Amino acid sequence: MSFSIRRAAKDAKHAARQVARLSPEQKREVLHEISQHLIQQTQNILSANQLDLEHAKDIHLDAAMVDRLTLTEDRVMAIANAVASIAEQDDPVGEISQMKTMPSGIQVGKMRIPLGVVAMIYESRPNVTVDAAALCFKAGNAVILRGGKEALHSNLALAACLHHVLRKHDIDAAAVTVVPDPDRAIMNTLMTLKDDVDLIIPRGGEGLIQYVSERSQIPVIQHYKGVCHLYVDQYADIEQALALLENGKTQRTGVCNALETCLVHKAVADEFLPRAAAMLKSHNTMIHACDSSISHFSDAVSATNADWQAEYLAMEIAVRVVDSYDDAVDHITQYGSGHTEVIATQHYATANAFIRDVNSAVVMVNASSRFSDGGELGLGAEIGISTSKLHAYGPMGAESLTTEKFVVLGNGQTRK
Repeated sequence: MSFSIRRAAKDAKHAARQVARLSPEQKREVLHEISQHLIQQTQNILSANQLDLEHAKDIHLDAAMVDRLTLTEDRVMAIANAVASIAEQDDPVGEISQMKTMPSGIQVGKMRIPLGVVAMIYESRPNVTVDAAALCFKAGNAVILRGGKEALHSNLALAACLHHVLRKHDIDAAAVTVVPDPDRAIMNTLMTLKDDVDLIIPRGGEGLIQYVSERSQIPVIQHYKGVCHLYVDQYADIEQALALLENGKTQRTGVCNALETCLVHKAVADEFLPRAAAMLKSHNTMIHACDSSISHFSDAVSATNADWQAEYLAMEIAVRVVDSYDDAVDHITQYGSGHTEVIATQHYATANAFIRDVNSAVVMVNASSRFSDGGELGLGAEIGISTSKLHAYGPMGAESLTTEKFVVLGNGQTRK
């Protein structure tokens, strides 16, 4: 029987009601079993992933996408560990807060409730299949997962693990639906099903996110590109700043929390840039340098305006010398994507000012941009890093996949 996204959405909406009624203990048990089953099925998952990697060679998938696509035993274990971590987190569903008594005598509070059905549209990253499913399940939602064709075998193998455990616990498998057909027409239809789907989260390249945002009839939370900055302040510890630059740029380039631009205060440029140049050269990093910094690099190219907006996702970085702290903040405000910004400084007042003045989703002081990740920030995993300010901002865990309703308790009060 051919796949129908309309039928799948209705089935997911029905399954969401069952998931919403599960107790915290039931969800915890299911998630722990999913974690264990993923480990047990590691070789089957890797075999499926190998089919996708072979296809990636045939279609000449770029290096960043291949890195995101690739699964190893360690990466499968990391996925399983993330599910176990989500299992042990506090359950946000049903939590009541802000309860207060009004002059009328009624008590008013807010209760956290599931969103309903969440649709993920994403590229290349099979880990998203499990992360999104586990987080949505923890938050009492059903999820529809539409991955890219380049990861189809991996996603279906992971879905089989999820469905095995759900069925074992008599939970409707439609609670986690992996779209088995990468036809774009199915995705286009999915974005119109506003009666059954409550939220769409696109995660992937700039083109995908723009495509979904422009066409969806359902609310969209954008996981936009990561133009992440390191600002090396005049009060920076130079050794520390070099370590932040090396880790943020070179540890893993094809991810959205990698550094793409380094801003350097002119007061420390002559000390910092030669050492940065040597370190980056050792990693064969391509440098796009401003006029004030290019002389410190042996083979840099002149930066253009496009470089300040670029998400390279490669061993490539833009470098700019700024005259002041305010110039650094102005640059980030103008060119940043709202993802993650880092300041290297030992000056308390400047650090506090940076936290206050920069309104990206994650702002860091003397820590690598690579920590801008749901797992590292205590969420277990993330369904994405929202660069939209409504209704979630930054790495999205289970709580971000809920909303709130008002709860009113009375004793027969009527309004005068």
